[in-house]
Amino acid sequence: MGRASPKFGGGGSRRVNVAGWLAVAVFRTVVLAVVVFLAACTTAEEGQFIGIERVRVSAGAVALGPDASTGSFTSVCGRNEERHLNADNAVISPGVRFGAHHTHEYVGNLSTDAFSTSESLAAAVSTCAGGDLSAYFWPVLRLTDVVGHDDHAEGGGVHGNTGEVLPPDSVAVVFGGSPTSAVVPMPRFLRMITGNPSAATSDGLNANAKWGCTGFEGRTTMKYPRCPAGSKVVRTFDFPNCWDGRNADSASHRDHVAFASADGVCPKATFPVPALRLVVTYDVPEGRPFAVDSFPDEHRDPITDHAMFVNAFPAALMAQVAACLNEGRACG
Repeated sequence: MGRASPKFGGGGSRRVNVAGWLAVAVFRTVVLAVVVFLAACTTAEEGQFIGIERVRVSAGAVALGPDASTGSFTSVCGRNEERHLNADNAVISPGVRFGAHHTHEYVGNLSTDAFSTSESLAAAVSTCAGGDLSAYFWPVLRLTDVVGHDDHAEGGGVHGNTGEVLPPDSVAVVFGGSPTSAVVPMPRFLRMITGNPSAATSDGLNANAKWGCTGFEGRTTMKYPRCPAGSKVVRTFDFPNCWDGRNADSASHRDHVAFASADGVCPKATFPVPALRLVVTYDVPEGRPFAVDSFPDEHRDPITDHAMFVNAFPAALMAQVAACLNEGRACG
C-alpha cells in the first residue's frame, strides 16, 4: 500500500519518446536517400532520351554495283514467346554462369546458355523455322518505374538492372547481301558481336547502338527515343558482314570479322558474308520510363546496346542462304 502506480507520459517518458521519434525520423531519411540513390543508378537519365522528330534521317543506301547480291533471307524465329532469358553469354563468357552481368533475351536455339558448345547447339531445338539452329540474343529492355522479377536470378534483376522486363512485340531476323559483290556462306558456328556493352566507359569504342521508332524509318540514334503515341520503340542490330575466311571466333570476338566500308567494300583479306540484321520492336506504354540492361559501371546508357549471334545453320542451309542472296531472290 502506499506505492504509487507508474505514471506514463511523465518527463522521463517524454524524453524517451522524443529520442525514439528522432531515431525513426533519421532511419526514414536514410532509407529514402538510399532509395533515391538506387533509382538514380538504375533509371535512365533525362539527357539519355531524345524525341524521334529531332533525329536526322540517315544517308540513303549504298549504290549497287553490277555484281551486287541483292536478295534477302528471312529466318522466322518468333519473339521469344517461350521467355528464354538468362544472364549468361555463350560468346563472351562461355562456362560462366551469370557472366553477362545483365539479362539477355533470346530467339532461336532454345538451349543457349553459359555452357553451350557447338555440339550442344547442333543437337538442340530452335524457335526458328526451316532448320535454323542459330542463337540470337541481346539485353532485355525494362520498365524502370516498377520492380520486376527475373526467375533465373535470385533477388530479381542482375547487378542493379531492376525493373519489369518488357517482352518484344516483334523480332525480325533478316540476312542481306553485299552492294558490291556476291557473298560466301558463313562458316558454321561463327560467333559475332555487334555494339559494345562497355561503350559508355570507353568513349564509344565499337558502339553500334541504333534506336528508333516505327513510322520513322531511316532515323536512328544512340539515345533512347521518345516515340509519339501509336509508335513503337525499335532496336536495330547490324552485324559485321566481312569474314577473314579462316576463323569462326577470335580472342576479342571481333578480329575475325569486320564491317564493310561506307561504299560497301570489305577490308583487304576478308570476304563478304550474309549481312545479319535483327530488328526488335517494343510496345512501350506511353509515358513510361524504360532502360536497357547493362554492366553496373555503364549505368544503363543506351549507347551500350549490343547483340550476339552464333551461326548454327546447317552447312547446306547456309549455302542456300548465300545462293538466295546472290541470285537476288527473297527467301525464307
